[in-house]
Amino acid sequence: MIGSVRHEIRIRRSADDVWALAGDPARLHEWFPSITSSAVEGTSRVITTRAGLSMPEEILVNDPLQRRFQYRVAAPVFVHHRGTIDVIDLGDGTCLAIYGTEADPRTMAIVIGAASREALEELRRRLELDPVAEES
Repeated sequence: MIGSVRHEIRIRRSADDVWALAGDPARLHEWFPSITSSAVEGTSRVITTRAGLSMPEEILVNDPLQRRFQYRVAAPVFVHHRGTIDVIDLGDGTCLAIYGTEADPRTMAIVIGAASREALEELRRRLELDPVAEES
């Protein structure tokens, strides 16, 4: 059975600024605390966790116009996985960053969901406190 979790956070930066960091698959480790590295080649990404576990991922969508990034974990622990990051312009110099996860087994959605909430908070902290973070 598929489980799903979604978190959102308002960030006091433009959607373009937030997308510059959140939409770059090679920079995930800069704002996702449990990830120590992310290597991208074409539509493949390999992330390494703080525990030293490497996980292959497939990039499904990286759309800078809609500011949407979707990927799936290609590790055998998942029957199904899809992660979605959306950055929505609120028209007032701020944006809404949304991180959704669906997974089978559904318990993995809860695990990833907790980590993605922490990641969104780090994304906000980094971008609101560091005016040049998107240029790193």
